[in-house]
Amino acid sequence: MSIINSMSSRAGRVARDMKGSVRRARLEGERRLLERRHRSALEALGSRAYALIRDGALSGDALAPEVADVENRLAAIDAAVAAMDHDGSDDREAAHDERQSADIAFPMVSDEPKDPDRAG
Repeated sequence: MSIINSMSSRAGRVARDMKGSVRRARLEGERRLLERRHRSALEALGSRAYALIRDGALSGDALAPEVADVENRLAAIDAAVAAMDHDGSDDREAAHDERQSADIAFPMVSDEPKDPDRAG
């Protein structure tokens, strides 16, 4: 009888421990979800504040350093994109030359329609 009582007692402890673990995991998941929602709300608020400051509907004196930082980063991104577009023309020509070389070396995988006069 004592073995049955011992096993029953252990099973009860394991069940309580499992319920506690499941509850902790659920609460942790809910906390993470709330944190993500909070970050998302702050992001939306920041975007809206930035738009209002840019449009002149909101005085940006208190946020002037942050707004200037955002505008500097946007300018740097625009400059990098413009540089890539400028450099991209050379890259496109090189890629076209490489593509032609590959088509000549491996005509069986070429995307170009096959010439019926050059049956292989």
